Amino acid sequence: MENITPSNFIEQAIIEDIKEKKLKKIVTRFPPEPNGYTHIGHAKAICIDFLTAEKFNGYTNLRMDDTNPSKESEHYVKALMEDIKWLGFKWKKLYYASDYYPFIYDCAIDLIKQGKAFVCDMTADEISANRGTLTDPGKESPYRNRSVEENLKLFEDMRAGKFKDGEKTLRAKIDMAHPNINMRDPVIYRIMHISHFRQGNKWCIYPMYDFAHPLSDAYEGVTHSLCSLEFEDHRPLYNWFIDNCTLITGVKPRQIEFARLNIDGTVISKRYFHELIEKGYVDGWDDPRLPTLASFKRKGYTPTSIREFCTRIGVAKSNSLVQPHILEACIREELNRDAMRVVAVIDPLKINITNYDKVEDVMISNNPTIENSKKHPVKFSKELYIEKEDFMLEPTPKFFRLTPNGYVRLMGAYVIRCDEVVMGENGEIDHLNCSIIPDAKEQGIKPKGTIHWLSRNHSEKIVTRKFFNLLKEGEVYEKGMLDRIVNPNSMVEKVSYIEPFATKQKGNMQFVRMGYYIEDCKLSKPGNRVYLETVSLKDSK
Repeated sequence: MENITPSNFIEQAIIEDIKEKKLKKIVTRFPPEPNGYTHIGHAKAICIDFLTAEKFNGYTNLRMDDTNPSKESEHYVKALMEDIKWLGFKWKKLYYASDYYPFIYDCAIDLIKQGKAFVCDMTADEISANRGTLTDPGKESPYRNRSVEENLKLFEDMRAGKFKDGEKTLRAKIDMAHPNINMRDPVIYRIMHISHFRQGNKWCIYPMYDFAHPLSDAYEGVTHSLCSLEFEDHRPLYNWFIDNCTLITGVKPRQIEFARLNIDGTVISKRYFHELIEKGYVDGWDDPRLPTLASFKRKGYTPTSIREFCTRIGVAKSNSLVQPHILEACIREELNRDAMRVVAVIDPLKINITNYDKVEDVMISNNPTIENSKKHPVKFSKELYIEKEDFMLEPTPKFFRLTPNGYVRLMGAYVIRCDEVVMGENGEIDHLNCSIIPDAKEQGIKPKGTIHWLSRNHSEKIVTRKFFNLLKEGEVYEKGMLDRIVNPNSMVEKVSYIEPFATKQKGNMQFVRMGYYIEDCKLSKPGNRVYLETVSLKDSK
């Protein structure tokens, strides 16, 4: 570890601790609360926790911070574990904060005996009202000076279930005039008569996160508690518990904060996700419009692309807004290198080739970025589909695709001319009658545009889905406001067509000229295939 060159301020701090405290092993932890799925913000924290420990030849534990039984479940535990494995990380040991409840309870007793904790009868609203402000001190609870014996008896009665929810709390006795509001006699235990998904009904009092977290870190032997910047103001409280709980022995963990991940135009909040799911705006935690790892996996992002993204944005001390095109670039670069090329028409327009009656094979490269890449055949016939956007009835300047009496090259095949536009009864274009120009070169016809196509009789009908921001542009999430701020066009679904060869492929594919897509593992089935856009071909910015 002496020869390690630090690449960020966290690693620099660890090197200093190794020298000063003579640490022999670096231990980090990833401590999610099992009340939802892993999202892209968690991915950054996971990478920092695991990769930092790995660099110092240490290890990372996975700990479920299951201290709020009202929202947690085994289902979320399994989902979190699957996501971490999918990212490519292995934890040393799996822990649950609830396994430490006896130890945490004993630490609370220890604080009471030291005169550093007391049972309070104030309601949550009263405690909040007496907390004070950044400039004004708080008011002490009238129950703050209860005797040690009375506090021990009341806390024991809380544990025994003799009081109702919210009737009493256990608070640390620190300083109601402290400039850091978190230090103003914080609640460390509350009463909740709720069954715990692992502990059942063994407990009716549960420790607060700020109390359980440092004690759990210390109990596990964590050397460095790496967390996002919103916990910076909680660090003095973290250290206070570590320093004042006499049951803690050994190396004391150090909390270091880093900037959390904020992506422009993306809300990263489990409360937001829960509300979207509960109200039916999305179809679950893996809905492709959510920034969860399950969503990214479903729509074709790879673990390596997520990890590369976390590497590119780096580790910073101050919050900033990351642009989404950085994440998109990571998967786009990978897929450009690796993805199979196939032909699909997303928004079809029929064309008839009036001077052609054959069916022949046109060879398409599986991946032109690979030297000597194999090719596969695509059927060409007189009845074709092209993209609607590749034809314009009244062309704008610099539109180089198909127009009335205009020419375009069909990819890998022929130059054609649009001879007739046939309108339907609804006033929209029904189809185009076109002709092949077999001697286009001799005639000096050199179209500037090339478009893709599919044979109508040699293609399979599919559904394609393209995704956009869940919130209307400029809107900010507020609980209870979804009806007003959700974008009704966040998913665009179209009946499309694809070459049969593509339906036999697994994983990501590039629909030539259109984007990268993947078959939906959740909804797709033979005869009713659904394909999701992973990312566009080019960055719109």
